[in-house]
Amino acid sequence: MKIAPISLFVFIISSLPVTAQTLFIEVTNNSSFSFIDKVIEVPWVKVKSLWENIDTSQIKIYRAWTKQELAFQFECKGENEIHNLLIQASVPARSSVKLEMRQGKHTLFATKTYGRYVPERKDDFAWENDKIAFRMYGKALEGTSEDAYGIDVWVKRTSDMVLDKRYKTGDYHIDHGDGLDYYHVGHTLGAGNSAPYIADSIWFSGNYDTYRILDNGPLRTAFQLIYKEWKAGDIPVTVTKTMLLNAGEQLSQVTVEYHFSEDVLPIAIGITKRKDHGIILINEQEGIMGYWEPQYGNDGITGVGVILTDSIGKMTVTPVHLLSETFQQKGKLLRYYTGAVWNKANEIINPEQWFLYLKEYKERLKNPLKIDVIKPVVGKNSSQ
Repeated sequence: MKIAPISLFVFIISSLPVTAQTLFIEVTNNSSFSFIDKVIEVPWVKVKSLWENIDTSQIKIYRAWTKQELAFQFECKGENEIHNLLIQASVPARSSVKLEMRQGKHTLFATKTYGRYVPERKDDFAWENDKIAFRMYGKALEGTSEDAYGIDVWVKRTSDMVLDKRYKTGDYHIDHGDGLDYYHVGHTLGAGNSAPYIADSIWFSGNYDTYRILDNGPLRTAFQLIYKEWKAGDIPVTVTKTMLLNAGEQLSQVTVEYHFSEDVLPIAIGITKRKDHGIILINEQEGIMGYWEPQYGNDGITGVGVILTDSIGKMTVTPVHLLSETFQQKGKLLRYYTGAVWNKANEIINPEQWFLYLKEYKERLKNPLKIDVIKPVVGKNSSQ
């Protein structure tokens, strides 16, 4: 059945009249890829300009045609003011959807992203969504036999949050039905960490020193990890890494801000390579690295991927890493995406599907959704 463009839809299901406490949000997807359960950013300044005295404790958001209530979150970015209204919705390829915001008490939403500092496990910082989980290592682990430099992956096959449960039992190296931690990091970049790359060498930092949580669910979790100064060759360096994970996605957005004395700092972003045979995707033109690891006993297979959006450079494969060489200019930020998937989650089960996911993810980044906030004429039916 051919579906008409959104402008031709007549929303006859709803009979609710619009009031001064009503806004429409039209989300347009001009790309050839559908956005499924996408976390959409609506600039809060647009909402406030049309609904000045809005009560943020009394908001409900619907899909206008079906009246399906949608989950949302206020994104504050660690500040005392709202930057974006985050809404999770699906938008088919080359079409638009109309969302409706009204005054009212919303449903209690399921938590789909979560992160926290874990002092009871040597200063880990761990984060997860309804698809996958990760962790980075803190100072208490530094210099011990367990020390590791990169991003760790905790595979899962449940949409429930598992971090607190796994840390509470300490029994997370065995799959009890919801996944486990079998990914080994060691003295590597793990699943997509970054470090200065000078004279063909990776100059690892120590583990993170302090952290700051910016937002924490239900749809987006973001935090910063701050590192003490170390030397990359002869260059003193510090870095702040901002990690952001949305519900429904396999990849975290990573924004790094290195501070250094030179004009440009060469940087490598890496994926740990195993000794046994795995399947590799290297696409320098699009800035995509993908790795489908060898089978790990009975625990399954992990896929890892990195997508660069800035300063795409040379990619190489070493005995230890898949490396993407890039750089950061002084005073600028470097942003990329990294993440993982588990074949036993039964959503992405082979390398072809994983590499396609990474390629389509990059295409969606290049073709973002268009957001319009509309104030309807008071007294008109919301179907108009």
